[in-house]
Amino acid sequence: MGEIRRHSTIGVRVGPLQVGGGAPIAVQSMTNTDTADVDSTSRQIIELAEAGSEMVRITVNTGEAAKAVPEIVARVRDAGVESPIIGDFHYNGHTLLTKHPRCAESLDKYRINPGNVGGKVTRDDNFATICRVAIDQGKPVRIGINAGSLNQDLVMDKMRENSERGLGKDSEEILRECMLISALESTGMALGCGLRRDQIIISCKVSRPGDLIALHRELAAKTEQPLHLGLTEAGMGVKGLVWSTAPMAILLSEGIGDTIRISLTPRPGGDRREEVHACWELLSALGIRSYAPCLTACPGCGRTTSTTFQELAERVEAHVRERMPVWRKHHEGVETLTLAVMGCVVNGPGESKAANIGISLPGTGEAPTCPVFIDGERATSLSGTFEELAEAFCSIVDEYVTKKFPMRP
Repeated sequence: MGEIRRHSTIGVRVGPLQVGGGAPIAVQSMTNTDTADVDSTSRQIIELAEAGSEMVRITVNTGEAAKAVPEIVARVRDAGVESPIIGDFHYNGHTLLTKHPRCAESLDKYRINPGNVGGKVTRDDNFATICRVAIDQGKPVRIGINAGSLNQDLVMDKMRENSERGLGKDSEEILRECMLISALESTGMALGCGLRRDQIIISCKVSRPGDLIALHRELAAKTEQPLHLGLTEAGMGVKGLVWSTAPMAILLSEGIGDTIRISLTPRPGGDRREEVHACWELLSALGIRSYAPCLTACPGCGRTTSTTFQELAERVEAHVRERMPVWRKHHEGVETLTLAVMGCVVNGPGESKAANIGISLPGTGEAPTCPVFIDGERATSLSGTFEELAEAFCSIVDEYVTKKFPMRP
């Protein structure tokens, strides 16, 4: 895929990172720990950042959470992690940011939800208070509109207008219209408070892929501000991945979107980093950015009744993710490495040759040898137990990285 022209011309500085204005699309995630728990929150931020999250958002919903923020940020920075840390505020952000100035100072960006920043009487003043804190602290904001927490006065007005004037709009059209109005009017309010355009990012979160596409096409036509893409919630597993990546792939291919998050519902006790890996796989699949080596593996069929190729693919993927923080630090360009773990003779040798390093495992009834191809040439054959096979192949990968990718200065 050729270079995609991004729609936003305004760049917003978030800590050491630029969003929009021609900068690479940024990947972000959000912790699911209790922010008041300094140990678990700082640890998860570090894990997410090492997995490739270039910004990490944390909930700041109580005084205890706000008090914990400076220590969390200090621990993360002491660990050598520079990913910006964003405070997610709902309902009481104006109070927390003013009562806890060290929290306001420590965060790299504030997320404001205009739909729940206050009631009809207090909404504008509370919104302005957060903007003034951002101005005083020199911080950017994300104006985050959510379909589930829209200003209900606006929604009711638009529904009444639709009925009285016989406009014939369905509920989804009205909802998108309200979200667009809220995003643009809130941006205007922030500018009126004194924030600069290079301090404002916009997001409009919905739950359905089609609505995400339609809304952001309209939004991109009406603003040059950087846009954050993502569904409010995507669900678990395959459903969550498909519902997120389908609309985002379309929008990103059209040049819409400057930062992304895939909001997967984790399994109980599951790995929060999965949503980060999913973001990078999406960008890699579109040819936009790469963060880690690309591993391909065959899907399996009646020729591959053994599970060895599946187990090996899983092992190699885990090995690469474990090694990447070190590789990325020391070896320039390692994210372009391609690997293949194939399961039988039909496509195995050909696909293995197409990768930098590929292995073709024997399918059902095939000779129990595993040819390994390096840069298109057969380099060796492996055999033995699964553990011996996995260890040998991972060693080949390690040696290739050391020899082929130059050390950073």
